[in-house]
Amino acid sequence: MNPDILKERKSATFDVGILTNILDGGPEKTRRRREIESMVLSDPDFKEENPNFLSRSERYDQAVRKSACMIQKLREYGIADPEEIYHYKNCVHPDRPEPLDLHLGMFLPTLLNQATPEQMDRYFMPAWNLEIIGTYAQTEMGHGTHLRGLETTATYDPATQEFVLNSPTISSIKWWPGGLGKTSNHAIVLAQLYTIGKCHGLHAFIVPLRDMKTHVPLPGIVVGDIGPKFGFNEVDNGYLKLENIRIPRDNMLMKFAKVEPDGTYVKPPSAKLTYGTMVFIRSMIVGESSRALSKACTIAIRYSSVRHQSEIRPGEPEPQILDYQTQQYKLFPLLATAYAFHFVGQYMKETYHRITGDINDGDFSELPELHALSAGLKAFTTWEANSGIEVCRMSCGGHGYSCSSALPDIYVQFTPTCTYEGENTVMMLQTARYLVKSYRQAKAGQQLSGIVSYLNEAQHRRVQPQPVAARPTVVDINDLASLVEVYKLRAAILVELAAKSIQQELQRRRSQEDAWNNSAIDLVRASDAHCHYVVVKLFADKLRNISDTGVHSVMSTLALLYALQGVTKNSGDFLQAGLLSVPQVLQSSVRIKELLSQLRPNAVALVDAFDHNDKKLNSVLGRYDGNVYEHMFEWARSSPLNATEVHESFYKYLKPLRSKL
Repeated sequence: MNPDILKERKSATFDVGILTNILDGGPEKTRRRREIESMVLSDPDFKEENPNFLSRSERYDQAVRKSACMIQKLREYGIADPEEIYHYKNCVHPDRPEPLDLHLGMFLPTLLNQATPEQMDRYFMPAWNLEIIGTYAQTEMGHGTHLRGLETTATYDPATQEFVLNSPTISSIKWWPGGLGKTSNHAIVLAQLYTIGKCHGLHAFIVPLRDMKTHVPLPGIVVGDIGPKFGFNEVDNGYLKLENIRIPRDNMLMKFAKVEPDGTYVKPPSAKLTYGTMVFIRSMIVGESSRALSKACTIAIRYSSVRHQSEIRPGEPEPQILDYQTQQYKLFPLLATAYAFHFVGQYMKETYHRITGDINDGDFSELPELHALSAGLKAFTTWEANSGIEVCRMSCGGHGYSCSSALPDIYVQFTPTCTYEGENTVMMLQTARYLVKSYRQAKAGQQLSGIVSYLNEAQHRRVQPQPVAARPTVVDINDLASLVEVYKLRAAILVELAAKSIQQELQRRRSQEDAWNNSAIDLVRASDAHCHYVVVKLFADKLRNISDTGVHSVMSTLALLYALQGVTKNSGDFLQAGLLSVPQVLQSSVRIKELLSQLRPNAVALVDAFDHNDKKLNSVLGRYDGNVYEHMFEWARSSPLNATEVHESFYKYLKPLRSKL
């Protein structure tokens, strides 16, 4: 064990194990997660070649082999709990995407949520047993987040009781679905439903893609891999062109919307039910934001504790770079963010399952809020985590650029979350639409419930017609509850400003569409403020459930740091609204420096509590034992370029140059 990192762990003021249990949801869950990790990481069947030294085809081949092995082992061990499957899968493919991701994460959940009992009998067990391997084909070459613009058509033919699916234009070719290129034999295809000459919008259809025996594409199916991307080298993201593909009527998922044999269309209770799978994935992505950022923080903070550089005082030994205030200022707020997002991820998971249960009981009242919250938090957390991962990489200096650090991989694997399952700006605008609607309802006297209920309070609190407060609010910046209140007021004011911007545009005789577009910047700011308030509130709420004194103390410090960092980054909002004074903002900056100093002794222990196994972290810089340099040299020597002392290119190209001199 590196003596520096050993010293760091001895300086901790709290029990790391207790905090790990809190993050996992209890000691038993921690025990079971570690048991599953041990099963996978000690299994020689999952041994792999370093993907950094493989071609893309080799990486895909290795990923498919491991995925197939994973399915066999899950059956052998009888692991069927979704959470345990998730842990097992994350160990087999340590936070790397793999070819079965959409089968497990979208195809099966869509069947569970949108298939009729008859369709479940027909499709679910074959899909569970991987006779059917599915993907989720929504995005097209010309349209992604704007779902209403998707062009793929499904036209009902009552004479044969079949749907005819077509890709009518080049831009309507399905593009990007994972596992589509070479792995899947079925797809859930989102297409515009036409029946009796009328379009009823997007609906989901189960479409066979490949022969079940030969895996050769079926007639009329043009399918393949879209080629290398920024990352995701293990995944066969694909394209799909449909040429008059006929499928039976009961291949349309009809738990909610239906097409009768004669072509009569039966509307679903809510149009948003079609997008239930996306809401599920967006809720999951919030948790993924925490995991990715926590891994990056673990690597950067551990490395910063063993890396010595420059001098603080001339002539003295080089200090750990974690002793530099600038390094703490880069990393500790990100550490606080990773914890905040973890608790938000837990909340989203619980909320999704609760509201899904209500939907199954016929109660759709909270679906709009779930849709808006998952969209906004997906955008808010992925933007923050994505930029934070890059800060962690740069904080590791030159070694952070090496793939041995794992930071480049974490970044390229996480970056797509900012665009898939909804481009982030559009997601913020979707949330804003719900916020403006809720604001108008509150203004009209309707009592709101749920996470937007603060808009009720804003109506009662306001004395003047303009949103800017007449005097600064009395705020104690050392009190988290007080800061939660300030974040709530900021969100209410920015929602009101956005709503008034739209109203002013309408008064200038703008159309609804132009008024919305001309207010889009205000709307995104309002959504951002709303999401920021939710995150701060949930972090504060979590503290009330932590009974251990040591853990409560350090988590309170983290929560306060997160809230104050947000104040300084968005000081203009708080100052313009009169929520904080200039001295309070300046005091916040001073207080942040004090919090950095308080967190310094616990920094390594706080990343240890995430409990990222070395094999899963796969980072030379982030090793638990801190022995960075020995293993960095070992990693470099294993490069295939070092297989021979003299590379063949020397004899082919460089040596002949000498003879021509």
